[in-house]
Amino acid sequence: MEKYTFTGQPALRLLSDDQIRLIHEKALDVLETSGIKFESDEALKILKDHGAEVDFDKKIARFSPQMVDDAVKKAPSSLQLYNREGEPSAHLSGNNVHFDPGSSLIRFMESDGKTVRSSESKDLVQISRVNDALENVHLQSTSVVCYDVPKPIGDSYRLYICLKNSPKAVITGAFSVPGVSHMREMLAAVAGGHDELREKPRAVFDICPSPPLKWTHISSQNIIDCARFGLPLETVSMPMPGAATPVTLAGSVVVHTAETLSGVVLAQCVNPGTPVIYGGAPVHFDMHHGTTPLSAVEATMVAAAYSQMGKYFGMPTHTYAALSDSKVIDMQAGLETGISGIIAQLAGINMISGVGSLDFVSSFSLEKLVIDHEICGMALRLQRGIDCSPESLAVDVINELGPGGVFLEAEHTFRHFKTEPFMPSAVIDRRERGNWKAEGEKDVFQRARERVKEIQETHTPAPLDSDRAEKLDAVTRGIMKELDVENLPQGPA
Repeated sequence: MEKYTFTGQPALRLLSDDQIRLIHEKALDVLETSGIKFESDEALKILKDHGAEVDFDKKIARFSPQMVDDAVKKAPSSLQLYNREGEPSAHLSGNNVHFDPGSSLIRFMESDGKTVRSSESKDLVQISRVNDALENVHLQSTSVVCYDVPKPIGDSYRLYICLKNSPKAVITGAFSVPGVSHMREMLAAVAGGHDELREKPRAVFDICPSPPLKWTHISSQNIIDCARFGLPLETVSMPMPGAATPVTLAGSVVVHTAETLSGVVLAQCVNPGTPVIYGGAPVHFDMHHGTTPLSAVEATMVAAAYSQMGKYFGMPTHTYAALSDSKVIDMQAGLETGISGIIAQLAGINMISGVGSLDFVSSFSLEKLVIDHEICGMALRLQRGIDCSPESLAVDVINELGPGGVFLEAEHTFRHFKTEPFMPSAVIDRRERGNWKAEGEKDVFQRARERVKEIQETHTPAPLDSDRAEKLDAVTRGIMKELDVENLPQGPA
């Protein structure tokens, strides 16, 4: 993807070319005038050594437009992710779209669709194994916080569980400064070494600034470590119009642009060419209820707009969408998940995180995950568009059959009826009413619950071979010893 061009803009455009240029200009003004706070002396020193104006007392770094431009040009325009086995998994470039579950949720919803409790490691096992069976959800994530695990190892242990239970590439992130280093060793154990991991990355690391215009010590150090190790990172700026960013959507996009570019600068100062995904998790601040819905149309509009900025800078893009703020799996959940997912897809966002998520990205549901899989399939079918090749235009068939022709019997129909449409699973009901009544009048949640049970009983993810499994266990035992952790609920033994 080229830098500073409009050729890669998506089907859905909320910003004109002139508006993109204007937001870029204003973000550069913020970076040079207000600057960004980095609560890390090492980050401040690195930035100063590369030309930033740094106030060490206030921990503020200010960037010249040239410094930002240099970093943008060094950041790769695409990223090829690989699964655990080293096979191509997702190519993040252009307007390619991929879905993954929400990350770091704190509650798990039981199969009754109502009861929620604090999430545990056993839940992440089930999420990884069920998600492994869902072809429209291309990636897995460290979806929930494991409250049955000692906090110091909580971040790296989630990755351990994912690597053990599905070969899909992982979206992860650290809660601590040493977390990135620990997870790098885990990934290297299954990749065959550090060089193999750098050549074929198996994971992306989410790193979040603290709005407005600040990187904490942990997030700053996570950027530095990812860059030093050549690990792909994803900046996840969190615009909150009216609370943490200006109430206007355009003002929030300016803050998002400044925050994200500052992370790009730090990463490229440490290691030019570090893969950075231009991401975010925008929310709407509901002044009436004091809540932060991620599924609000304004939040997804901010995502679509900053994705245009990311494409202008020639970088892969990410957002949170295809999720709901409903507390249960109801019509609101379907409405919000579908609308936000389709807007993100039309915006050409390369990585869309959030499937399976409810209640302000705090509760995870396996039943919602399999319903969302169908939404992802529809969005991906929309992404394919309409093929107007001679074979698809079918003029010869139309002329051959003529007026009154029966296309159901045509050879052309037999060639294409399985590949032209999206074919949903039984989670989506398309039967006539009589058959629906005869089979129990089940609603979408009941069908999703049956689908989850079917996957759990019949689907076995490809296992990690014994040699690499032992290496991963050995690395994990070493981390346990370092952090003084004796036992973990899902191993290693």
